[in-house]
Amino acid sequence: MERGEIEEKLLRGTQQETDDDDQDGVKLKEKLWIESKKMWIVAGPAIFTRFSTFGINLISQAFVGHIGSVELAAYSLVVTVFLRFANGVLLGMASALETLCGQAYGAKQYHMLGIYLQRSWIVLFICSICLLPIFIFMTPLLKALGQEETIAEVAGTIARWLIPATFSFVLSYTCQMFLQAQSKNMIISYLAAFSITIHLILSWLLTAKFKFGIRGVLVSTILAYWIPNIGQLLFITCGGCRETWRGFSVYAFKDLWPVIKLSLSSGAMLCLEIWYNTILVLLTGNMKDAEVSIDALSICLNVNGMEMMISLGFLAAASVRVSNELGNGSSKAAKFSIAVSVLTSLVIGLVLFVFFLLLRGRLAYVFTDSPKVARAVANLSPLLAFSILLNSVQPVLSGVAVGAGWQSIVAYVNIASYYLIGIPIGVVLGYAIHMEVKGVWIGMLFGTFVQTVVLIVVTWRTDWDKQVAIAHRRVTAWLVVEPEQSTQKRQEA
Repeated sequence: MERGEIEEKLLRGTQQETDDDDQDGVKLKEKLWIESKKMWIVAGPAIFTRFSTFGINLISQAFVGHIGSVELAAYSLVVTVFLRFANGVLLGMASALETLCGQAYGAKQYHMLGIYLQRSWIVLFICSICLLPIFIFMTPLLKALGQEETIAEVAGTIARWLIPATFSFVLSYTCQMFLQAQSKNMIISYLAAFSITIHLILSWLLTAKFKFGIRGVLVSTILAYWIPNIGQLLFITCGGCRETWRGFSVYAFKDLWPVIKLSLSSGAMLCLEIWYNTILVLLTGNMKDAEVSIDALSICLNVNGMEMMISLGFLAAASVRVSNELGNGSSKAAKFSIAVSVLTSLVIGLVLFVFFLLLRGRLAYVFTDSPKVARAVANLSPLLAFSILLNSVQPVLSGVAVGAGWQSIVAYVNIASYYLIGIPIGVVLGYAIHMEVKGVWIGMLFGTFVQTVVLIVVTWRTDWDKQVAIAHRRVTAWLVVEPEQSTQKRQEA
């Protein structure tokens, strides 16, 4: 099939739309049930996978917390700030693959998914190399940022141990998004469950049984990150994706610049959000009683992160459903999938909002034995509950942006709402009005609220028929016509 014929076929899809649903007399209740099933096929495994992946750090932090308070503070800084930063950069850049693979799959250009995957590997591996100095020079970097010397020294050791974890993200996120675009992410869930089970057993053996201390936890953590990657690669390359993986291709090294540009805008979009929370942790490091502040805040952020795993599952579902429908030429179906994803995530967020508002500081004892830290967590619980409520909507709208390819637009929204509004208000409340951690967090919450409102307005006012046309141009512009297709066409002629 030549490029012109492919483009004509895609454009015909825009005229068919999903108005067929109305012509067939499909009721709203039935449409809701069908869309919910499609959404949960992606969201269910994605939520479980993210909980399992998040659980790796949670288990590690729980074991480290019982080794010592200095070790907990150091581990919290490295993981909550810098590993999450590297995670955010690579996850953000990999989200370009969600746009490309999702729209190509919706347009039935299956062979392009494997090529996009390989291009993303190249781009993300180069990015990982660029991130290495942060982990190698962690100790002097933290000292320059004003962290306590003992915490900085231990954090430097932890950071160097976690360098292999950084490279694991390259394969992890790209393979996940490649499989997710095809709704084949159940295999990821199985691998994640296996990995976290091994991590829990190995962490207990190396720390509680054999007394290897923090190094034992780190060895187990690295293995837990790499085990799923091996399984995903085997599944993709050994027959699990016959339509979309057709072997390694030289086309992976061609037309890299459009992929790099979309990856950079995707990385900027997500990194601006990750850095937002990073600044929150770093600001607490300069307050009095920094060790307690960092410990309490990191526990709250971990609890908030647990709820975020649910929202990120819906982010994945929204991204896949929107990109698939845009690639398929169905703007009405894309809009309906957005409404279902946002409302479902919001209902879950409201339930968790009430739950964590009532729970307060009791959960802190999972991570620490310190009553002082537990009291600080209880003091922050109302803010935690409101964060959870906002996070039930905001990530899903970000998923819509990824599915439509709006990453650069959202990056500008993040700069304005987070860095021109949220952080300045947080600094004033935290330092000038002496509200300490509470003041900083209130400012950050206000920035997130502004961002959420802006994304709602942008999504509501978008011309989705125009987005279908943009998706079609993207698919046809980067299309690789397979040699066997061209040969067959000549033979038929």
